[in-house]
Amino acid sequence: MSAVLHTLPVQPVANTLGTVLQVHKGWAWVMIIGNAAAGVWALAAHKVPNLRTRSLWWFTVVAELSVFVQVSLGVWMVSHNKAEPPQFHLFYGFVAIIAVGILYAYKFQMQKWLYLLYGFGGLFVAGLGIRAVLVGARAIGG
Repeated sequence: MSAVLHTLPVQPVANTLGTVLQVHKGWAWVMIIGNAAAGVWALAAHKVPNLRTRSLWWFTVVAELSVFVQVSLGVWMVSHNKAEPPQFHLFYGFVAIIAVGILYAYKFQMQKWLYLLYGFGGLFVAGLGIRAVLVGARAIGG
């Protein structure tokens, strides 16, 4: 009976780590595809004025917020479960957050090229996400 009681608190922690890891892996693709789509939309809007809608900016905001969700999930796994992330995996996540901050910081100075800024910026953030996924996949062997 004491062995059963001893394993009860450990099992939910292991299940939680597995669940958060799965969400982290799935959300990576939400972040990558979302930022890539926002970037392509912004680049197209640079050439096609009809694509310059409020929806573009709402979509871009949601795509950029997905970066913060993704990094938060990773930080939670490292801090609560002492997960050992692959080398450079954290680097790409935090550079993505910094990139989003830089995009926002330059939006008033680069008003003339705003669509190019957010277009290439969205693609850059998506590329950082792809790189983080590749580093993580290589570290776990697949």
